[in-house]
Amino acid sequence: MATDPTHPNPDQTGLHFHWFLPTYGDSRNLVAGGHGTSMAGDRPATLSYLRQIVGAAEHNGFESLLTPTGAWCEDALITTALLAESSDRIKFLVALRPGLMSPTLAAQMATTFQWQTGGRLLLNVVTGGESREQRAYGDFLDKEARYARADEFLDIVRGLWSSEDPLSYSGDHLAVVDSVLARRPDPAPPIFFGGSSAAGIRVAARHADTYLTWGEPPAAVAAKLDRVRDAAAVHGRTPSFGIRLHVISRDTSEQAWSEADRLLAGIDPADVARVQASLAASESEGQRRMLDLHGGRTESLEVSPNLWAGVGLVRGGAGTALVGSHEEVADRIAEYADLGLTHFVLSGYPHLEETYTFGEGVLPVLARRGWWTPGDRHRETVSVPFATATAPAPPGTDAATAATGAPTTDAAGADIRSGEPATVGG
Repeated sequence: MATDPTHPNPDQTGLHFHWFLPTYGDSRNLVAGGHGTSMAGDRPATLSYLRQIVGAAEHNGFESLLTPTGAWCEDALITTALLAESSDRIKFLVALRPGLMSPTLAAQMATTFQWQTGGRLLLNVVTGGESREQRAYGDFLDKEARYARADEFLDIVRGLWSSEDPLSYSGDHLAVVDSVLARRPDPAPPIFFGGSSAAGIRVAARHADTYLTWGEPPAAVAAKLDRVRDAAAVHGRTPSFGIRLHVISRDTSEQAWSEADRLLAGIDPADVARVQASLAASESEGQRRMLDLHGGRTESLEVSPNLWAGVGLVRGGAGTALVGSHEEVADRIAEYADLGLTHFVLSGYPHLEETYTFGEGVLPVLARRGWWTPGDRHRETVSVPFATATAPAPPGTDAATAATGAPTTDAAGADIRSGEPATVGG
């Protein structure tokens, strides 16, 4: 562990921050469901609302937006394709389930998205954690077979992206003959992949550019990352690592925990019972590890310093949040970064407002400490178009200043004699 989270080592700088698109709806309260369980927020996931989140995430310096997949949310690829023109820079980390479409079609669609958006696609490959949900899509493979098929799927997709020659491939689950794309993506979309089971780690070791884990305590995360590193090393690969977390960050720790208490108080016990019963039947090893953090209880939910498991009472998938002051949340991010994590995929309720809370509260702390570089976030300027070089000297200006033309500024910092702009924080 780092002894001083305020000073990263040189090889630990350049963290990547991603936000989340709630394509099932948003709310000021926790939205119950997910991971095979129905869910819907108070704010419908209309394009007009999602565009606001896209703009807020881009404004606050986030690199991409994770967009989920499943029967409980809107289709990820169609939604992000519709949203792409509402932004100039931000990327889309689109969840995709292999096996629900042909690998050739998936490779072609990703290539088109990449070309039309100027390279703003990242792919989060999700095998599907629940057989009952997969069967609703007509997929009757069990969990182990789904991972094996995902392995073949990514073999084909990567092969099509990298070669101009026709590709023929025959596996246990997938096969193509003389498959070729008219265009190859430039660059090829990075593959994000998660999975805590042995089968999941086996596929991640071969294909993941970035391995994703849900937000467990640091010691558990460290052990998991070591397993992935060892498995990837067998294939001569060194993936990067990311973590999926919610955040409740405020000016003070007391304010943050008060918000966590408010969210907890707003949970309907019937929702807890419904969601926990559904998640208890999950085949996902990652989901089991999330459930073990709270065991369905509503007390003692701080499972590690500033790591709160309350979200997982009613939400499948990522069920933990970093809770604390902006400085404390930055400390915990630095602690995770010290384990080798460089990608932080975050969210908060409601997603629009919390984009600004984190972007204006935590990211400046991390930038000041050297953990994060703002990138395209820049200081905007405003000008004073009515100011002229011949503006009369303000009262009280001494003769020498007036004679030499030394610049005079107003209270906002604008040079009112030369028309130079005042600078305000962007």
